Amino acid sequence: DGNGLVGFGIGKSGEVPDAIRKGIEDAKKNVIKVALKGTTIPHEIKGKFGAGEVLLMPAPKGTGVIAGGPVRAVVETVGIKDIRTKAIRSNNPCNVVRATINGLSQLRTADEVAAIRGKSTKEILGKEVE
Repeated sequence: DGNGLVGFGIGKSGEVPDAIRKGIEDAKKNVIKVALKGTTIPHEIKGKFGAGEVLLMPAPKGTGVIAGGPVRAVVETVGIKDIRTKAIRSNNPCNVVRATINGLSQLRTADEVAAIRGKSTKEILGKEVE
């Protein structure tokens, strides 16, 4: 939706419109919320699915989306404007998309990490948060 939500689905059918409808229904069942930090991601992460691996790295403002086809489609749909990515080990678009979604679902903001650990954000980062 461009605001941190994304879903992935596969639909198969003899007719194209039916396959698209099934894919959209499947994607709506698998929606995840992605933690964003401005126009990029909070930290570097590697997503894995099957043989596919995707390395997602934050980038400074103005860098743009540096990503291949399947990864680019996912990160632009999420609403990420600045990111560097590298798809490793697999060229299969389905596995690359699932690895990307796996990586994005593992992202945590500093506030979330602090809450999990039962500490303040200042203790986690060692400085004041902007």
